[in-house]
Amino acid sequence: MHHQIQLPAGKRIYFASDFHLGAPDMVRSRDRERKIVAWLNEVSHDAAHIFLVGDIFDFWFEYKEVIPKGYTRLLGKLAELRDKGIGISVFIGNHDMWMNGYFEDELDIPVYYEPQTYDIAGKQFYIGHGDGLGPGDHGYKMLKKVFRNPVCRWLFSLIHPSWGIGLANYFSRKSRAATGGEHEEKFLGEENEWLAIYSKDILKTTHYDYLIFGHRHLPLDLEVGPNSHYINLGDWLRYFTYAEFDGTTTTLKYLNQESRAK
Repeated sequence: MHHQIQLPAGKRIYFASDFHLGAPDMVRSRDRERKIVAWLNEVSHDAAHIFLVGDIFDFWFEYKEVIPKGYTRLLGKLAELRDKGIGISVFIGNHDMWMNGYFEDELDIPVYYEPQTYDIAGKQFYIGHGDGLGPGDHGYKMLKKVFRNPVCRWLFSLIHPSWGIGLANYFSRKSRAATGGEHEEKFLGEENEWLAIYSKDILKTTHYDYLIFGHRHLPLDLEVGPNSHYINLGDWLRYFTYAEFDGTTTTLKYLNQESRAK
C-alpha cells in the first residue's frame, strides 16, 4: 500500500528501530526505556510522524485479554503523542511479530506486517523491518512462515501466559545471543549486505529516494542507486541511532556522539 504523509513547514519525520525492550534484563531495559521516552519527548516538539521500524520489544505476544507486563513508560508516551495529533506507525520485527490489535485499538497506532511505501514531501520512501528480505537465510524465512501461521499462533495462545511468555522470553534471548555477536557489528561490504542487495533489486523496477530498514543492528547509510539511499537504523542496545527527514534530506543521527562505534 502506498501512503502519503504531509510535512508542514518546520516539521520533521523520525525513524527508529530495535529498542529490544526487555533485554537483557528488566533493570537495564528500564534504563533504556527512559532514554527512549526522553528522545520521544524531545522529537515531539517538531515531529509530524514517527516510524518505529520493528523489534520495539525483545518479545511481545498478545493474548486475547493479556499483554506482556511492563513498558508502561513507553506505551504511555506513545498514547500521549497520538493524543497530541502526532502520527505514529509501527512495523513488527522478528522479535515482536505477535501483535494482535492492542496498538491499533488502545493507542490508535497502525501496525504493519510487511514493508510499506510512502510519499513524504515529494520524496519516495520504502520502509520495513528487514527480516527475511534479500538473498539467503532460508532457514529463518521458513521459520518466519511457521511463526506467522495463524494455527501456530492459536496453539501458542493456549499456553498460560505465565508459562508462554516466560518460555518465549528465554528463546528470544537465546536467539539474540546466537545472532548478535561480533559479525553483526561488522560491515560486510556493500556487495555482501543483504538489505543493500534487496534495495538494489527493488530499485530495478521502482525509484525510491530512501529505503529504510532496521533488523541489521548496524547504522548504515549507503548510496544504492542514483539519488537512492539504503539506511539501516542501527539499534538502541549499543548505538542509540535514529534517522531524521527534514523535508529534503534523511540523515542518520546518534543520540549521543560517544555512542558511536570506534
